[in-house]
Amino acid sequence: MLSELLPAPWRPVLGDAASQENLQRLSQFLADEEQHKATVFPPRDRIFRALELTPPDKVRVVILGQDPYHDDGQAEGLSFSVPAGIAIPPSLRNIYRELNDDLGIPPANHGHLAAWCRQGVLLLNTVLTVRAHEANSHRKRGWEEITSAILNKINELPGVVFILWGAPAQQFARSIAERHLVLQSAHPSPLSAYRGFFGSRPFSKCNHWLRETHGTEIDWRLGEVSG
Repeated sequence: MLSELLPAPWRPVLGDAASQENLQRLSQFLADEEQHKATVFPPRDRIFRALELTPPDKVRVVILGQDPYHDDGQAEGLSFSVPAGIAIPPSLRNIYRELNDDLGIPPANHGHLAAWCRQGVLLLNTVLTVRAHEANSHRKRGWEEITSAILNKINELPGVVFILWGAPAQQFARSIAERHLVLQSAHPSPLSAYRGFFGSRPFSKCNHWLRETHGTEIDWRLGEVSG
């Protein structure tokens, strides 16, 4: 059951959105998918990986994605991230290119972004599961209520950087409080990266604001993979 997988620090935060009834409905939907021989990504024990690595009291930055990668072996419960050993997807390659142009950080030779999460970067998708090889196949099945509750709770925090790439993520911008920093641009996918993602400098802007408001910043370098 999904209720058993939801990390304990987030349960009281999500309130009614993560009620037993809502999670049961999602659990039943996923069970129905599997009963009809559909492969669902990510694996069950990775669905809430972003929440496991970044508890609510540690969130400093939110990078909002759409739904998980839908090809074999890619999805691991963190937006834009793939497990070590999996080929780096085109969108993440473009993120690495912008990171290099922005902060001079050379592209990593892997796509595993957990090192960011452990510093308070919540890599959240708006939908947390997907049917194999069918993008957006689990939209409007109940995940949006959960992730909206997560974002609403983060909106209550003193000051957070929201990085919103692409139109679906930017739909949340209008409800974000003025005390936060909102960075918006085109999505890093090959189809749209040249329409405003490249040159947007989100990483340096994020760190400048964090230094000014909290006296800290994110180390965006990705070294050896662990966990």
